[in-house]
Amino acid sequence: MIRVLTDLGPCMDFVHSFEGDPVYSDPMISNESQMECNLLRSVQKPNDRVLGVFDGEELTGLFVFLILEAEAYAEMIVGLSRSEAAWNEIADWLREGFPGFQADFVFNPRNPLARQLLEREGADFEPEQLKMLFSGSCPETDTAGVELLSDDYLEQYLAMHGTDAYWTGEKVAAAPERFRVLLAVEKGTVQGYLDVTHCFDENEPYDLWVRPEARRRGWGRKLMTKALELNHPKDMMLLVDVDNEAAIRLYRGTGFLPAPGKGCQTAFWHIPKK
Repeated sequence: MIRVLTDLGPCMDFVHSFEGDPVYSDPMISNESQMECNLLRSVQKPNDRVLGVFDGEELTGLFVFLILEAEAYAEMIVGLSRSEAAWNEIADWLREGFPGFQADFVFNPRNPLARQLLEREGADFEPEQLKMLFSGSCPETDTAGVELLSDDYLEQYLAMHGTDAYWTGEKVAAAPERFRVLLAVEKGTVQGYLDVTHCFDENEPYDLWVRPEARRRGWGRKLMTKALELNHPKDMMLLVDVDNEAAIRLYRGTGFLPAPGKGCQTAFWHIPKK
């Protein structure tokens, strides 16, 4: 049975039982900042649905979903359960309540129950990602040419921005309270961009891209270095595909170190229409 939860106090022993579990822990609540933002505050957010799955009176699953009705979009923010039946109930809830929606899942790649459910539903999987944490020390780098997004460069930024993720250029530019956008500018031409959050205790780059013809000229390092300067004294983390050796070298070169066992994977389930 699924119940909508308005008070997480009675659930916290259940939540804490997943901490440090290499298989069933959730990468979206791996530190205090994430726990506060993605779980504890979720009961106050109008677009979040906080769900408990119960077997009788026993809590067997705790899930938080972002639901954007107007955009036919759902995203699993938190998914905690060691019960196959609980995961199946959540799939049924999504299938029944949100036909035609795109549902994104970020999950522990070692979690067999999440993977089995998503494979069964025909979801598309992105590569497994490595989590890296900023060490607090970034080698000195010249950041000349890096500018904050302004109206002068908005059109160029939007034209080059990726469109295959929820946070498109238009949405990022419309959310300055969440994102800082840095541009690599050379003689009036935008050569690349970095979208990075700035409103959390631990911030995260969402999208880093440089034009192919402008690569191998240090723009990626310049953008990341400037982002770290502006983010100080807050922490920063990032996710990178485990097989993207060039990106991992870039991030190591700007002071990031791997966080073993903290990786994640993303899958996209297009829920069938009835």
